[in-house]
Amino acid sequence: MNFIHKILFIGIIILLPIQILAQKTLTGKVVDQLQNPLSDVEIYTPEIHKGTTTNKEGMFILEHLPAGKITVTFSSLGFETQSIDINLNKIQSIDIQLNAIVFEIDEVIVSTLFHKLQKDNVSKVDFRSMKTLQQSGGSTLMQQLTNIPGVSQITTGNSIGKPVIRGLSGNRVLVYANGIRVENQQFGDEHGLGLNDAGFESVEIIKGPASLLYGSDALGGVLYFTPEKFAAANSSKSDYSHKYFSNTQGTNLSFGHKTSSKNWSFLGRGGYASHLDYKIPTEDRIHNTRFNETDFKTGIGYSNEHFSSNIRYNYTKSNLGIPEDYEIQSNNRNPEFPNQEIKQHIISSHHHYYLENGKLDADLGYIENNRKEFVEDGEAELAMKLKTFNYNLRYHLPKIKSVESIIGFQGMNQTNTNFGAALLIPDASINDLGFYTTLFYALKNTSFQAGIRYDHRSISSEENGIINEMGYIEAIEKSFNSFNSSIGLKTDINTNSILRLNFASGFRAPNLAELTSNGVHEGSNRYEVGNSNLKHEQNFQTDISYEYKTDHFEFYTNLFYNKINNYIFLTPTNSVINENDVYTYIQDDSNLYGSEIGVHLHPHPLDWLHLESSFELVRGEQKNENNLPLIPADKWNNTLKFTFKKNQWSQNLFAAINLEHTFKQIKVSEFETNSSAYTLLNFSSGSSITFSKLKFDASFNIQNIFNKSYISHLSRLKADYIPNMGRNYVLGVKFEL
Repeated sequence: MNFIHKILFIGIIILLPIQILAQKTLTGKVVDQLQNPLSDVEIYTPEIHKGTTTNKEGMFILEHLPAGKITVTFSSLGFETQSIDINLNKIQSIDIQLNAIVFEIDEVIVSTLFHKLQKDNVSKVDFRSMKTLQQSGGSTLMQQLTNIPGVSQITTGNSIGKPVIRGLSGNRVLVYANGIRVENQQFGDEHGLGLNDAGFESVEIIKGPASLLYGSDALGGVLYFTPEKFAAANSSKSDYSHKYFSNTQGTNLSFGHKTSSKNWSFLGRGGYASHLDYKIPTEDRIHNTRFNETDFKTGIGYSNEHFSSNIRYNYTKSNLGIPEDYEIQSNNRNPEFPNQEIKQHIISSHHHYYLENGKLDADLGYIENNRKEFVEDGEAELAMKLKTFNYNLRYHLPKIKSVESIIGFQGMNQTNTNFGAALLIPDASINDLGFYTTLFYALKNTSFQAGIRYDHRSISSEENGIINEMGYIEAIEKSFNSFNSSIGLKTDINTNSILRLNFASGFRAPNLAELTSNGVHEGSNRYEVGNSNLKHEQNFQTDISYEYKTDHFEFYTNLFYNKINNYIFLTPTNSVINENDVYTYIQDDSNLYGSEIGVHLHPHPLDWLHLESSFELVRGEQKNENNLPLIPADKWNNTLKFTFKKNQWSQNLFAAINLEHTFKQIKVSEFETNSSAYTLLNFSSGSSITFSKLKFDASFNIQNIFNKSYISHLSRLKADYIPNMGRNYVLGVKFEL
């Protein structure tokens, strides 16, 4: 950690014991439109991670709250979510009326700093609860995310998936978990998401440049995972879940326990996943697509009259097979060679203070990613240890009438060290430092948000190899700087329509692989040569979003145009080294544009019927009109969902049929091949069931019902004509213990 990061870290630590004002208690009652009390309504304060639920009389009590202004949300399935700013110096009791709605409840968006409900947010952010994602039946978190319009994945078999947002991937998409950015060597073709779905509450997807909030590498967007909430005050809860996947004879297990007192909160969760090689429609298995994963998450929170904070820890160990010889058939669960072993530690802490004038947030994080690749018994051919420390300090200035504003600084210190026989990237260090300010201004029917940010990144790497010999990597000392800004407008055209218009810029510094590569990139059959003269990418994006919603019909359309200067990509050199085609990194100005369009029909009086349909497309072109690589094919997704009335033993019972059509992809780059169109039919169902004191959720899925043989355009096995997974039955249960 360099000198400036040490000073900033010490400064943040010094701020932690700042005293806040005396604590308060908030009580109240929640009713519906007919003044009937509502039980089990979730009351939550997102800023300090405290919550409770209403009792049978609709009453609630929230204790040990700091004095001053605080945001409290009230949410219940089937009712419109309310988010209210309460000044606890003036109000300690409040009565809330929730209005019944047909569509899903609204959610507070935490990835955009001002913590507004989505309907009040200036930028369009896609929100999905983890429970909703898991109902899709995907065996990995990344597979589940692809059901969201505008999100795709680059895959290597069943276990390795890299996020793609509107055609941008790799380092152009940032992943945040527990409030900190996740760094896991994500530039590599065979380096996946690296997160397990157990222990997360939800995900928010920012599509488009988010450099104003998150700095370099957020040029394409952000996946923001929020951790599961602590138990309500003075309560405990345990759960056990198990899913079985027929295609891979796979199993996903999770066990969690959490408990809270008035001041303390604790949770712990362990998970395990194991899958065989996946089976294609011919009943053959694709060799070495198996994987095993162990995951452990824990957290502790404490609040008193001085501060409110929580610390979380996540450990993940993954053993992933890398497909190579496709003729072998095996039911072995242990990955064969080549394979990866990944051990990842994530420590994060969040601290929140209510000061006499404004509020202060501090996020600190440390990530250690140990990645090894084995090609035979013995020592790892590739072994890298990536250590990342990052921090984010935000000060919420006092609200002046309808204007909210934030100033902050953010930074990262990262070191990469090699221990294996081979080298993918050299030993290196990266330092980021950014300063930003943003404001939110709300009128009666219109809201504005704007901000500006400055970032500096320095990269220093060591020399490796012998000059003029194959594989030599020169030492580099590079720095990149950029100013970025955003401005957005949200207006309620009428009671049913919302229009959003956003302009934003973003940037991305070239990564170490792009700057320093000189060798065969494992699994790609390419000899890649880096370019130390690369400039940083700079983009400018325009987003237009329109929503129309009534009680029984919803329509939305999102249009975007993304101009990227100095876009970095691989291109063939028409030369060969050791029987591998040589590729090098070059730059050219590029454009990406496209849309997501969707409808949701809930016809009256057929209250049990839902019809959802969405269409997404993206185009990526260089300035010379050649196509960009790794652009997902157009997709049309349709779901017919049936919901059933609550009874004595069952609630939230549903069944859904999903028809997903992926169009052919012929707009490909010069080293890609075209992809054929295909249509998949899927089925899902689930319910919450109560027998006496036993409560559990049950789900059943059939993926690819007709066992269709198809190849995704973004599959890295496409070059060998390897189909994706065939039919898969998924059975899941989750017990509340």
